[in-house]
Amino acid sequence: MKIKAYLKPSCGWSNGVRAILRKYNLPYEDIDIINNRTNYAEMVAKSGQPLSPCVEIDGVMLADVSGEEVENYLLSNELIQPVDAPMDVATNAGCSDDEHARMATKTIRFF
Repeated sequence: MKIKAYLKPSCGWSNGVRAILRKYNLPYEDIDIINNRTNYAEMVAKSGQPLSPCVEIDGVMLADVSGEEVENYLLSNELIQPVDAPMDVATNAGCSDDEHARMATKTIRFF
């Protein structure tokens, strides 16, 4: 399975996607859409919209999804089997105010 995850370096939604991919030990390409304008443009072109995270799994684009939605897609398409593993972050939550504040001071924004 080939997985390309268009993610922010630090974001509740993006971290939820990463947590699900770790839970199932799935190799994936973590594509930074904040610090690389070309990556962001590629995500928008492929997904047809500007919101993240977006996860491409074997050519199928899941646009503006949470980790929970990625997990549901993988399970419902029988690409993975259920695993009972503890999660280290929420898989269906946005950024806290503190996370937003940290991103505002450390992130280069192109848009």
